[in-house]
Amino acid sequence: MLKEFKKFIMTGNVIDLAIAVILAGAVGTVVKGFVSMIMMPIIGMFTGGASFADKVIELAPAVLDAEGNVLQPANLLQYGAWIDTIINLIIVGFVLFMIVKAYNKTKKKQEEAPAAPPAPTMDQELLTEIRDLLKK
Repeated sequence: MLKEFKKFIMTGNVIDLAIAVILAGAVGTVVKGFVSMIMMPIIGMFTGGASFADKVIELAPAVLDAEGNVLQPANLLQYGAWIDTIINLIIVGFVLFMIVKAYNKTKKKQEEAPAAPPAPTMDQELLTEIRDLLKK
């Protein structure tokens, strides 16, 4: 059983999948940073200079005690963070689309390689035999 597990783990597909998961995490971090640090300030500039991440609707205010300590935090709809997430999804989707498009383009070039000539038909084989016999 240990040998079977080792064989399974060492196959190319599992290793490729592990690498893909690690890269996806790294790319996700980069895209999230791109959205929050570059895209959202640009979009915020068109919406009055405010950051979307701070946009909330307060459903219920926070409950404080006499000393100002929070007993119950405010109930908030954080629609700005949700907009950040949607933009993040769109960017990731676009990047994946471009990667798949580039992959398909290289795959298509490989498929266009000249195929082997088709095998001769029975008629062609007979004619070849007749020609060879006539040469003798």
